[in-house]
Amino acid sequence: MFASINPATGQFLARYSAHDAPAARRILDGCAAAYGLWRDVPLDERLTVLTRLADRLEARLDDLAGLASREMGKLLAESRAEVRRCARACRFYAKMAPRWLAPETIACETGRRLVVYEPLGVILAVMPWNFPYWQVLRAAIPLLAAGNAVAVKHAHNVTGASLALEALFAEAGLPDGVLGLLRIDNALVAEAIGHPAVRGVTLTGSARAGAAVGALAGAAVKKTVMELGGSDPFIVLADAALDDCCAAAETARMRVCGQACIAAKRFLVEAPLYPVFAERLAERLAAHRPGDPFDPATTVGPLAREDLLANLDRQVRESVAMGAKLALGGHRLPGPGFYYAPTLLTEVRPGMPAFEEELFGPVAAVVEAADADAAVALANASPYGLGASVGTADTARGLRLARRIEAGMVAVNAVPRSDFRLPFGGVKGSGHGRELARYGLTEFCNIKSLIVEDA
Repeated sequence: MFASINPATGQFLARYSAHDAPAARRILDGCAAAYGLWRDVPLDERLTVLTRLADRLEARLDDLAGLASREMGKLLAESRAEVRRCARACRFYAKMAPRWLAPETIACETGRRLVVYEPLGVILAVMPWNFPYWQVLRAAIPLLAAGNAVAVKHAHNVTGASLALEALFAEAGLPDGVLGLLRIDNALVAEAIGHPAVRGVTLTGSARAGAAVGALAGAAVKKTVMELGGSDPFIVLADAALDDCCAAAETARMRVCGQACIAAKRFLVEAPLYPVFAERLAERLAAHRPGDPFDPATTVGPLAREDLLANLDRQVRESVAMGAKLALGGHRLPGPGFYYAPTLLTEVRPGMPAFEEELFGPVAAVVEAADADAAVALANASPYGLGASVGTADTARGLRLARRIEAGMVAVNAVPRSDFRLPFGGVKGSGHGRELARYGLTEFCNIKSLIVEDA
């Protein structure tokens, strides 16, 4: 039995029955049968389903956004933006997939040489809760466009959102079984990976989950795409426009209550700007108003689960015990729900949890860097490599530094975020493979070479 809990109140919203092993196998068998038909549906008909899905996402905007805010606690405005982005992504792939999946002709002396893109089969998508619609759809939309079937194992606390997506796909005309919803616990994920119809796994989650799933998939010689979060650095050079940089830092840290994988976590500030940057950022964080995600005056909502709040508090307390200074916050807020005070840690150093681990909540860690080279070294002194930022008045210099940072995405004088027009993914402990753009569309394709000599 799974339950969803309103993180703003701590009260139960709904309970859902779980699938046991036989039920999960039946769902995967159904996906396999549906794939055999879906892969042969003409591309334009497959893409029509995506256009219809976009229409339904837009028509159900308020209901879907409200459900996401109730189940995981993000601000209602953020939930609405998430649904709108999903609709735009549907239309984007409906427009671009014919070009990106078209056969390519390779020049040769005789005969013909072609490269074609064919689906692999059933892809298992293990998805998190922080963007309950976007995370599923940024994986599923290109997979379905390419002709694959998708089995989704969503996070338990957003089961309502996953059921809503399942219903929307059905309304959009997706044939039964092409998208299967697995309400299974982690113990059954191994069996799902081992199902003979499953040809690949895409996972967004923790490094520990990625290691476990990657080992299982590797043993079965099945392709994986892994997005495993990070401890994203935000470099602030001494010549940066202070107010603009602090505003970008605030946005990068506080979006979705700090629970975005690509949110900046470590602010690496050149020594001349370090004291005033920390002071200004503390002022901006202190101005945030925790409260009901449905209240337009609220600027920071709750964490999605109580265990996440407890882990964040541990990271802060241990960092302070190791010498970090608490400039703001550092405690759970009183009252119902899973609220943590906006928090700023200064004098953070390597070895502290606030430097080494992913901070999934409204906690910013400020680190002093002697110069730009030291800032890049600190940025790369991490097992992760998802996103990063550089703030500077010299954009050419910022771009040069960006090329030296070990990350899948680096923004200069901007805030990184997943964009369906750009490939998204990480390096090192943040995973491998790419979602979105053309790269996400073809990750789970058989890129087949055809050699033809005319008789």
